[in-house]
This record gives sequence, C-alpha cells and structure tokens, in this order.
Amino acid sequence: MAAIDSLLQRAVQIGASDVQVATGSPPIVRRFQQLTRFKANPLTAAQTQHLLYEILTAEQRAIFEKDWELDFAYEIDGLARFRVNAFMQRYGPQICFRVIRQPIPTFEQLGIPELMKKVCDNHQGLILVTGGSGAGKSTTLASMVDFINTHKAHHILTCEDPIEYIHPIKKGAVNQRQLSTHTKSYKNALKAALREDPDVIMVGELRDLETISLAISASETGHLVIGSMNTSSAHKTVDKIIDSYPPEQQNQIKSMLGESLKAVFTQRLLPRADGQGLVMAYELLLGNLQLANLIKDGKTFQIPNIMQMGKTQGMRTMDDSLMHFVQGGYISGDVALRNAANPKTFAQFAQSKAAQQQVAAEQAAAQAAQKPQA
Repeated sequence: MAAIDSLLQRAVQIGASDVQVATGSPPIVRRFQQLTRFKANPLTAAQTQHLLYEILTAEQRAIFEKDWELDFAYEIDGLARFRVNAFMQRYGPQICFRVIRQPIPTFEQLGIPELMKKVCDNHQGLILVTGGSGAGKSTTLASMVDFINTHKAHHILTCEDPIEYIHPIKKGAVNQRQLSTHTKSYKNALKAALREDPDVIMVGELRDLETISLAISASETGHLVIGSMNTSSAHKTVDKIIDSYPPEQQNQIKSMLGESLKAVFTQRLLPRADGQGLVMAYELLLGNLQLANLIKDGKTFQIPNIMQMGKTQGMRTMDDSLMHFVQGGYISGDVALRNAANPKTFAQFAQSKAAQQQVAAEQAAAQAAQKPQA
C-alpha cells in the first residue's frame, strides 16, 4: 500500500470531494465546497515528492520532471478512483486528488431530470454538458454513458483526460481511451473514431476549434456525440462554439450547429442550507426548429426566451432551478442570489450575514428569557 493511501481513505470516509497535498502545509480536504486542514505537521518538499513518486510509473515520473505538471488517474482497489493533477509550486511539489466514487451514480441520484433519458435515446446529434470547474460535469457524462450502456446495445467510444469512471460490460460495449496513454489528442481520437464503428462518442472536453469542429461533423454523420464545455449557461455555450470559428466560417457553422444540437445541460453544485451536502441546480435547453432558426439568424441572445417558452416541453432556466431549491428550503437565499441570472428575483429570499446574525441573537435572547430563573 502506498503511503498516500491512508490519507485518501480518511478523505473518502468523511465524504471529501478533493484532497490537496502540498509542500509547506498539512494535507487539506474539500468537503461540501469547504476547505479543512488535517491536524498534522506541514509536509516538506522531500515528503511530498516521496508521496507523489510512489504512485507514478517511470514514464509518468519522466513526464513530470520534464513538464513540471502531470494529469493521471490513481485507484485504490475497493475504495475509489482519483483524478490527479501534480505540479510544482514555489515551495515544492503539490498533488490535487479529485475523488471518483464507484459505482457510477444514476440520473436519479444526481438529480438529472427524467427528460435527459429521452435526450440520450437520440441516434445522432450533439449533447453538451456544461458548467464551471468542479460542477460535476464528468460525473454527469459518466452517468449518461452508463444509461446508454445499460439500455442500448451500442458501441460507445470515449476519449478522456484521464479516464475517471470505469464502465463495465453491460448491454453495450464501451471502449475508453485516455489522452497521452491511448491517443495523442482529442483531435486524433475523434478522427480515428469515425473509422471505429461507434454509435456513441463521448469527448471529455471540447476545448479547441478542431475538436469542436470534428465533434459537430461526427454528430452530422449518424453518431450521437456527448461532450463537455466550461461555460456557465446554455446561450453562452452556443456563443462560444460560434465565436471559436473564424468570421468567414461562422454562417456555415451556425447552420450545422442548429441542426445537430440536441441539448445543452448546464449544471452547478450548490451548498445545502443544512450544511449536509450539495444540490445540483441545472438549466436545460432542447434542440428544436425554433432554436435552429435563432442560431442561424445570429439571435442567440433570445435563447433564454426559448427556454422560458419551452417549459412545457421540459426546458428549464437556471433561475427556475434556483427558485425551486430556495422555496423548498434546500439552499439559502444568499446562495440563490449569487448564482442567479436575474438577482432581483431572489432579493426577497436573501439576508445579509449581519441580518442573519441579528436574527440568531434575537432568537437566542428570546430562548434565554423563557428559561425559568434559578
């Protein structure tokens, strides 16, 4: 057992999502978006390097010493897998672990709407999962692949950086490829995928023009393509795709994107009001003729209006999701206010910290006054 394993076991046991092992600091865990330091002595550079090198292959060590940063996956049998990033900082090495728990969560466990099952039934087209760093996009992608693998006899190809969730043999067949280990780039993997008889292609991240272009082309040629992007809303996702192309190509891509886009699912993980975990707020844009025409005409600023009018079809804005959670008492008004597209809608639910403290003090004073005198 590697020396780092006991620390990772403790982190998993307390429900941490991330572990940071840094030179000059005790180990730090992130639980429900809050950082906590373990009670331990600060690690020296030599100690951190030993913890890192013990879990690297010789090839990975050579890459790290050449580039001073490295992405890889690590697994503790029977516990969890971890997405790992190692890098150099001014005090020495640092290692960041993201916990990847098995088995793969279902749509119901994640809070993904039932309608997404129908979206995943498409035989071709483009489905995008978007959100910021740490929003849970990889888990949602894995859940979508697992749903298809469970219910469809499809050949699914994935390209990931690194491979996070392991997909077992079910009704379909899943071949997983990892950047730097099984393919040189997303671009190469997508080009090759078209000759590898896939029904579904999952791309870990659409991060550059060539990858985006190949994904859209694949979605037009009889494949269902699922991928993620680091964007904060559905309409910003569409804008980012179009803006990644040179001006002279944008009219063509607007037409292609409008025809191929099946859904944009944007998600955020928000702290629960009771402090007992996170909830996933989301917005959902579904592809239809009206959306295709808006994209083609360059009127993407009207996409939020389509989502409002499409509620009966299952579309949802982020503010709709926030309102559901704040009215149900799942999140605080302040959390809703910070994440809202239209903050005025949530002003009535939000209290400043000073106001919250005042209310708490008044409640404590009232309780004290009700106690019988000794």
